[in-house]
Amino acid sequence: MKFPSYGAAGVLTACLLSAPALANSAGMTANSGKTSQTCSTCHTGGSAPTVELTGPTTLAAGATGQYKLTITGGPGLKGGMNVAVDNTAASLEPGTDTKKQSNELTHKAAKPAASGAITFDFSLVAPPSAGTVKLFAAGNSVNGDNNVTGDAAAVTTLSVTVTGSNEPVEEEGGCSSTGGAPVVAFALTAGLALLRRRRN
Repeated sequence: MKFPSYGAAGVLTACLLSAPALANSAGMTANSGKTSQTCSTCHTGGSAPTVELTGPTTLAAGATGQYKLTITGGPGLKGGMNVAVDNTAASLEPGTDTKKQSNELTHKAAKPAASGAITFDFSLVAPPSAGTVKLFAAGNSVNGDNNVTGDAAAVTTLSVTVTGSNEPVEEEGGCSSTGGAPVVAFALTAGLALLRRRRN
């Protein structure tokens, strides 16, 4: 006869004992779907919502982009979120209804639906050099009964390409290519004038 592992039993026990607390949670991290864990680890029993991330899919290095997470469907009375990135050089910045914890974003409090959707705005600051950043997002749609049953979550991702650099490029010696052009032109003009004088 096989018995469940202590780890699985611990997760189940934590969910059962803290159900009201989790249902009223002021946000949690490590549930974005970046790892195997999501909000559905504890919130179960409801129909799954649709979760969408919108915002620019290309950013210049060091630039800031504005993003929105939208939850529709599911129980749909209130909702929460968790967003993470796979690039430690990128930075997530919270919007009005979110807060930052360990470079992840989560909700300050369960947000009521408006016009059939629950939305959270936030920003992404791109890394200082070219590459890619992948956003991982979980949206939790809840029925508002202060329990984890009858709720459901879904996850989504968005890949952002980071191009170029916002830093000015300088030539060796500290002079930019544009700044060096007048100096070169002056030197050529002076040289030609000297040659003409010698010929005369």
